[in-house]
Amino acid sequence: MSDTPDFQDDPARSNKSDERTAFLILAVVLAPALAVAIVGGWGFFVWILQMFYGPPTG
Repeated sequence: MSDTPDFQDDPARSNKSDERTAFLILAVVLAPALAVAIVGGWGFFVWILQMFYGPPTG
């Protein structure tokens, strides 16, 4: 058995694995959370504006 971690044996594999993990976190977690936060924030902003200025007229 070796005391060195596996990623030191093949740095290219480690980088590929790190990039895949980063992509999955960005694509699966961060992008949807950011989209929900932006849309929710915009809705909250419009709701607050309508409390001060009234509903839209048309």
